[in-house]
Amino acid sequence: MTDVTTPAAPPSRYRYYVLAILIVVYTFNFIDRQILGILKDSIQTELGLTDTQVGLMGGIAFAALYSTLGIPIAWLADRYSRTWIMTGALTLWSGFTAACALATSFWGLFALRMGVGIGEAGGVAPAYSLISDYFPPRQRGRALAAFSFGIPLGMALGILLGGLIAASIDWRAAFVVVGLAGLLIAPIFKLTVRDPKRGGLDAGPADQAPADPAAAPAKAASVPQVFNLLRRKPSFWLLAFGAAASSVCGYGVAFWLPTFFQRSLGLTLTETAWYYSAITLFGGVAGIWMGGALADRFGAKNRGAYALAPALAFLVALPFFFLALNAPTLPIAFFLFLIPTGLNLAWLGPVITAVQHLAPPPMRATASALFLLVNNLLGIALGTYYFGWASDLLKPWFGQESIRYAIYSGGGFYLVAATLLLLASRSLRKDWVD
Repeated sequence: MTDVTTPAAPPSRYRYYVLAILIVVYTFNFIDRQILGILKDSIQTELGLTDTQVGLMGGIAFAALYSTLGIPIAWLADRYSRTWIMTGALTLWSGFTAACALATSFWGLFALRMGVGIGEAGGVAPAYSLISDYFPPRQRGRALAAFSFGIPLGMALGILLGGLIAASIDWRAAFVVVGLAGLLIAPIFKLTVRDPKRGGLDAGPADQAPADPAAAPAKAASVPQVFNLLRRKPSFWLLAFGAAASSVCGYGVAFWLPTFFQRSLGLTLTETAWYYSAITLFGGVAGIWMGGALADRFGAKNRGAYALAPALAFLVALPFFFLALNAPTLPIAFFLFLIPTGLNLAWLGPVITAVQHLAPPPMRATASALFLLVNNLLGIALGTYYFGWASDLLKPWFGQESIRYAIYSGGGFYLVAATLLLLASRSLRKDWVD
């Protein structure tokens, strides 16, 4: 008789260490990804760039290769060492971040940001797969939500460190400091994180894999096979495009709010760094943990909760988003911004967990990469560009306030996201893979 007993999880202390260092790596992923947002006004002044050019540099320059290369890299991660892939990715994106200090033109910086995207393409999908093999199903929502703390932590540190270093030295020094810091983490990660057995914590013999992932390539599916599985699952597409719609506004607003604070509210670069980093840190961490905890609590009884919870979060966030943009004082604006900042990120734990359960373990990294392709190619590329383009378009009528009105127009993406996720909540039970 086949033994279908689920093996015990790795020792708690070690798996929480692995989660912690994965959070650190993801934090650097977002420091290097988002630091351009706080530095862009200084870069614009020196290089003579328009808002549209900056939007392209922060969007398509990063997202094009970041999104598309994620698929072949995830294909490798489903077959070979995930820790080696992540170590190489961290080294590459950190090196390109430091090299951004050498840019002297729009196209030079555009090319270097493409290099950052190439490196970061290998930093996320393998991590999702690792976490799913270190934590049992009942804890994955919270574990993946905790991993997603790297987003607000990285954004907050990128904003704070980038702003303070640029204000005291210059924007080039900011790129060098954060890039070199990432390079120091890479060898520590490789020497201390083991690649676990794939599917070792999932029930059923079909989900079991040999201890050495590279030893059984037949267990891993090709990209067309994974795509063929997912294309028949409405939940995948609703989750992917719902997350992408929210990311258009989420990434775009995160990139352009520092400009709003400086142009519309009159804050200095240093003031913006402290003010916005605090909003991102406190609001983002609270929202991500809330989303993961609620999904794990209610998702055991109703799989649709993994999509329903973030859909409701977007609907609640929208009015607070507009109130915050029109708050009469900075302290009031600060507390109002905390709410939509948190709710905007509450989808991460639930939706990512749901995507992990739309495919069997040997397909998870590739399934995650296909999800990230949709989410990031639309979210980062379109979101960052859209608000810069809209700001330039509206500038003849609103002048310095054009970025405020550009941000207003982005709220409709939350409504699209909520609608798609509500639809996904109805099909998740059928598409779920235990």
